[in-house]
Amino acid sequence: MGPERGAAVLERRSADRPIRVDTRGRRDPRRDRRRAVTLLVLTLVLPGSAQVAAGNRAVGRVALKVWAGLLGTAVLLGLLALVSREAALGLLTHRWTLAALQVVLFAVALGWAGLLVDAWRLGRPDRLPQRDRRGLLALLVGLLLVPAVVAWTAGTVGTARAALTSVFADSAAAGAVDGRYNVLLLGGDSGAGRSGLRPDSIQLASVDAETGKAVLLGFSRETEMIHFEEGSVMAGLLPDGWACGDECLLNGLYTWAVDHADEFPAGTGDPGVVATREAVEWLTGLDVQYYVMVDLKGFRSLVDAMGGLDINVQRRTPMGSQYEVDSGQEKGWIEAGRQHLDGHDALWYARSRANSSNYERMARQRCVVTALVKQLDPQTVLRNFGDIVDATKGVFSTDIPQSALAPLAELGVSTKEQKITSVNFVPPLIDPWDYDPAFVRQTVADALAAAEAEPSASASSSAPASPAAAAGNASSPEPSPTESLPPVMWNPGSDPDANTEDLADVCAAG
Repeated sequence: MGPERGAAVLERRSADRPIRVDTRGRRDPRRDRRRAVTLLVLTLVLPGSAQVAAGNRAVGRVALKVWAGLLGTAVLLGLLALVSREAALGLLTHRWTLAALQVVLFAVALGWAGLLVDAWRLGRPDRLPQRDRRGLLALLVGLLLVPAVVAWTAGTVGTARAALTSVFADSAAAGAVDGRYNVLLLGGDSGAGRSGLRPDSIQLASVDAETGKAVLLGFSRETEMIHFEEGSVMAGLLPDGWACGDECLLNGLYTWAVDHADEFPAGTGDPGVVATREAVEWLTGLDVQYYVMVDLKGFRSLVDAMGGLDINVQRRTPMGSQYEVDSGQEKGWIEAGRQHLDGHDALWYARSRANSSNYERMARQRCVVTALVKQLDPQTVLRNFGDIVDATKGVFSTDIPQSALAPLAELGVSTKEQKITSVNFVPPLIDPWDYDPAFVRQTVADALAAAEAEPSASASSSAPASPAAAAGNASSPEPSPTESLPPVMWNPGSDPDANTEDLADVCAAG
């Protein structure tokens, strides 16, 4: 075959199939983009996997081991919570655990962020078209929000640890007495024109240590003729009791004790609390393990921090003094019915004295406390944690130790699912200035027994707490809001929530 014929054959074959061109050295932009995105997503799901696949394998393996350890720890905590929620709470509320958790979370946040940036580098953004580079950078910034949230959580844990340390004591927990935890709840008021702090709201929450069923016992600040158990601190200081007529009211006992603090035994933390606690123990016949005092001024910021309170307002309530209401200069009104109150209005609802008696005021305060307990759920706490912690600084004082937080928190979960029975020791149940102490103790015992007799948390009705308490219920068996208050003073004790078998149903708007 001659040269001419060979050339013709090659030309014909070239026309039949395309000429192959060597494309080695050229890159596929789509493949590069997929690779870069995959490395970032892998780092989000399994931190360290991108480094094992395309970077420093030693760093990647360490990161994967750390991630596996963290996941394993989380699984173990979840299993512990399933077996014993109290044990899990005890571990998570311990200050050293919180300190370690804060350090770990900060380290995880920094390490995760570093791995994401390194994964972005391994994706070789310099080889991508400009639009793809911008998109990859935007994806990196978005993914960096995840370690940022982890860092924020670490800060929140630190805030919680500081709050636990500053509010709760570092001492041994007190055990239940006769199967009950009794916690004294005091609403302190040191307003203008008052001599010292006086707990205007004095209540005792008695909670069954097994079932969580609670009874809330309220005492008028005007209760007189107080005596003390033999052998108590106050019995030694006031052997004849706190019994000098109208000058010796229950809420004034706190101020007296603070003014005579040098007469109390050395090491007494708060003489006013000791005096009030021993007075309530004598009145009820119950041993009080702990106390919690709330500054009513700070209560306003707490309500605002949690987003307000839903309350079933029983009567149209004025905001202002009696003089301002009589002269038409009141600051406003809280209307009857289901209302969502901010901190300002909730505080007025709890403290207003105009056109009402001290007994109705006590009932309103109990309603506000009950609404607060019912609505301060885990979701609300987590959503507003920082604001709530800031709001509670200086608002609460208590002798509850950190070691008791886990069992009490576990018990609190059960309490929120139960009825809260309420008995208020005001007219017509008793006259705070003239009463039989034995009758008060028997009424307390009957109320506790009736609460325990409840068949279940879902029961819709029950027997009255006691014959005496039933008298408080008989005047208004079914509470309903009314439009306005009677002039100045109304029948003491006739408030629909003065004594009730389910305080939450009356007070908290559902």
